[in-house]
This record gives sequence, C-alpha cells and structure tokens, in this order.
Amino acid sequence: MKFPLYRARRLRKNETLRSMVRENHLSLNDLIYPLFLIEGNNIKNPVKAMPGVFQYSLDRVGEEIKEIQSLGIPAVILFGIPQKKDSRGSEAYNPQGIIQKGIQAIKEVHPHLFVITDVCLCEYTDHGHCGVVDKGEIQNDPTLELLSQQAVTHVEAGADMVAPSDMMDGRVSAIRQALDGNNYSHIPIMSYAAKYASAFYGPFREAASSAPQFGDRRSHQMDPSNKREALKEVILDVEENADVVMVKPALPYLDIIHLVRENVHLPVAAYCVSGEYSMIKAAAEKGWVDYEKVMMETLVSIKRAGADLILNYMAKDAAKILNGVKIP
Repeated sequence: MKFPLYRARRLRKNETLRSMVRENHLSLNDLIYPLFLIEGNNIKNPVKAMPGVFQYSLDRVGEEIKEIQSLGIPAVILFGIPQKKDSRGSEAYNPQGIIQKGIQAIKEVHPHLFVITDVCLCEYTDHGHCGVVDKGEIQNDPTLELLSQQAVTHVEAGADMVAPSDMMDGRVSAIRQALDGNNYSHIPIMSYAAKYASAFYGPFREAASSAPQFGDRRSHQMDPSNKREALKEVILDVEENADVVMVKPALPYLDIIHLVRENVHLPVAAYCVSGEYSMIKAAAEKGWVDYEKVMMETLVSIKRAGADLILNYMAKDAAKILNGVKIP
C-alpha cells in the first residue's frame, strides 16, 4: 500500500465515516464511579483537591445516587470515612459501619445499582496503614483475617462485588474462602492486582482521610519502576480466583494495562486515580485544556490500552457526553 494509490485520509473524511471505522468505543457500561461516605447528618463536604467530588452522609447520598441512575452509570465503588478509628480498623468490619449502612441506604434508592466496596483498613486505622501494625511493621497474615471479616460484612449488607485494595499477599484467596464459607460463592472479587506506590494518590488521601501517620506504603504497594512484577502479581491473583483484575493508577501505567490484557483472559479494570483527575480539572480551570475533550481522550486511551472497566471520578461527566447532554 503506497501513496498515491493508497491514501489513509480517505477514511477520515467526515464524522460519519470516522465513527464507522473507529476501533475503540467508550460506553456507559465501562464506567464505575467512586463515592465517599462519611458518618454524620446533612453532610456534603467538597473535597478541595478534587473539584466536583464530595463526601456524603447517608441522608444526602441519595441525591448523588439519583443522578447516577439518571445518567445510566451502572456501578459505584464505595469508600468510607468512619466516626472513630483504632489500631485494628475495627469500624471496617463493624456490621453497622459506614459502608455497611451505606450499601443499604443506596440500595433503598436504587436497588439495581451494582455496588462494589473497597476492602482495606487504611481508612479505618488511626495509623492510616492498610493492615495491622506491630513495631512499625505491617503484619501480612493477621491482616488477612480482618480483611476477610470486612468483605463478609459488606456482602451481608448487600454488596454485589468486593474489591481488596490493600496489596497484602494472599488476600484474594483468604477473602474467597471467607465468602465461600459463608454461602457467598456467587459474589465476585475485583482485585487491585497491580497497585503501584504512586504519588498520584495524593488528593484521594484528603477525600478518604487515609494518609499514613508514619512512613509510606512502599512495603506492600508496587515499585513504579517494575513491569514484569506487575504480571506476576496479576497472575498470583488469577490463581487465587480473582474474577476481575485491576491496574492502578491508569495513565502512567498504560503499558501495564496492555501487558495484563495481552496475558490474562479475565476482565481488566483500570483506576484513573485522584491525581489524574485533579490535574485535568486544574488545567481546565486555568483554561489550558478543553476539559471535555481531554477527559474523553483520557478515558478512550485507557480503553485502548486494554481496560474493560474504568473506575474514575469523571464518570458522571463522561456519561453526560455519551448521553448527548452538555456539561454546564
């Protein structure tokens, strides 16, 4: 195929033709919207570092759920901010905890919304780490028991899927055994399989009140320099019977998403994280980029890399565009 007989521009002539030959399509079914739930009444706290994102008390979250329903977004993932924290994150597995009550409140408003819950202790521990800490070290195996309890209480409250994000070794297997042992063998697990120790999580720490009080999370989250290790982590979770595997963050790790897609036959999720969102929002507010175009290009790039599902804070705005609704 050589010029002038072959002309690539022929298939770019107009929008109708471009749409007909488009290789990747973003749809509503790709979108999962994160929600932050907080104890209290009549609360809708704006997250300063994430314009347009809020913490909701349970008596206010219905407003958000109704909008999500109207836009056709099929799923949410929940993060909780408890009223009290302790060294073992006991509110994480309290049957009357913020997430457990939140699931029930959401299902009352929208019974068919697919509710995924984040399974981790960092939002519930007073030290801000993802597991039990002893002498300054995160204890892997004792943490597994607590994560399993947390997952079971989420499902008892009505969660449709659990998503362990802690990066403890063996947690997918432990949670699977706990769910199966409590007659929840039908509940799928979406594993944060390749979760990197990323600086892009910064704004999330404000949203979820989960900043570590000492040290960092590099002892369990992955080194950003490593690629082969990501595939090893993903395969371990596949072998432990994860149903969906996730790469987090998304944009700086498109090569990892592609690598996982090429080597794993399970659905692949990617989390377009808070730092990615906040950078786009900040640049748009400065007038440096077109928010709608950059947002859609970003989400399509994640899809093109191989993600089947995209967890992201732009989901409502993306849904408006997909529905033909103009963003104010």
